[in-house]
Amino acid sequence: MENMVNIYLFGKQYSVPASLTIMKAMEYAGYQLVRGCGCRNGFCGACATIYRIKGEQELKTCLACQTQVQEGMYIATLPFFPLVKQIYDINKIPTTQAVMMQLYPEIYACVGCNACTKACTQKLNVMQYIAYAQRGEFDKCAEESFDCVMCGVCSSRCPAGISHPQVGMLARRINGKYLQPKSQHLEDRVKEINNGDFKAFLDELMAMSDEQMQEKYNNRDIEK
Repeated sequence: MENMVNIYLFGKQYSVPASLTIMKAMEYAGYQLVRGCGCRNGFCGACATIYRIKGEQELKTCLACQTQVQEGMYIATLPFFPLVKQIYDINKIPTTQAVMMQLYPEIYACVGCNACTKACTQKLNVMQYIAYAQRGEFDKCAEESFDCVMCGVCSSRCPAGISHPQVGMLARRINGKYLQPKSQHLEDRVKEINNGDFKAFLDELMAMSDEQMQEKYNNRDIEK
């Protein structure tokens, strides 16, 4: 018989198989996940979760789809957090430090408590990429925040009310559009797509059944 553990979902106790993730344990317990279930592969941020183990003081964060249940785990999900998302035209904004002061001035109220980094479900150095954003070092901010899944847990723990994921997103957009070298082969391919160079090929693929596609391209691999 499979080993069972006792967990608490929103304060109510359930006995679930110890092999399950938090997300699967919720479904095992009878919850129907309409929101907060996302990709189920650990990289969309939709299933942000806060939990504490009975008898321990530390409040922990994770993604429910990739975290295994433990005995005495008290669980509350955070499928949405109201981040501040400023509206801007990426084609018109300045690429200097001033853009952060204009759009996300709260980052300069950071007290350096590091609560954002401790809360990050992706184990990112969140406080560091906010420091890069403060200095206008958008390439470094983009690199440090690259694996952010926009779950919002960092912001839920921030005493300054910073919307860290949105700051990182702005830095990555600036970095991609203005700071990184142009990719000529990518621009050429986009032009080919816009010109319809691949339309006939795509129409042929769309008209094929799964079996026809497998037969055609498996045979091509064999011929190579």
